[in-house]
Amino acid sequence: MSTLMVDYIISLDGYGAAEGWPGFWGMEGPEYLDWLGEDGQQEVIHLMGATTYRLMAEFAGQNDDPGSVALNTARKVVFSSTLTEPLSWPNSELVRGDAIAAVREMKDVESAELHTLGSLSLSRSLIAAGLVDRFRVVVFPVITGKTGKERIFDGYPDLSLELVQSRTFDGQLQLLEYIPTVLDGPPGAGA
Repeated sequence: MSTLMVDYIISLDGYGAAEGWPGFWGMEGPEYLDWLGEDGQQEVIHLMGATTYRLMAEFAGQNDDPGSVALNTARKVVFSSTLTEPLSWPNSELVRGDAIAAVREMKDVESAELHTLGSLSLSRSLIAAGLVDRFRVVVFPVITGKTGKERIFDGYPDLSLELVQSRTFDGQLQLLEYIPTVLDGPPGAGA
């Protein structure tokens, strides 16, 4: 049996990217990159949609940092109705069917931990379906209100989050890991 973690890197104001900014907002330090490499040593199956696949396949393929190397060798499952096989990024497999049903089955049969990689729509649907066991964000100390794109939490159901781990990288990046609970509404609202 496997567990599922939704995994994001975000700006302080909740964006996943910003126009004109480099990857990791140009703030990835050696401690964070080493952690990415260590985290990549765990047996993980990365789940993603087509947009994230296209972006990450190009990004990771051009870099030799420990995180990219680990990602290149890891198993990746891509949910898409627009991509075609064979996928160019090594160790990637395409799933065309219902992502919720496929992930539910993967949680039952896989022993490796499942992690989303970006993939806002996929992550949102997995959380709404109650399939997510952990929710992890690394917060970068930037506000990208003018140039930010891809607001992470728009369209999410209400969640309560129980903090289970936190860490600071390179004196500035914050890792926060939670157990999420989908709420029917604000606490105390209605019976």
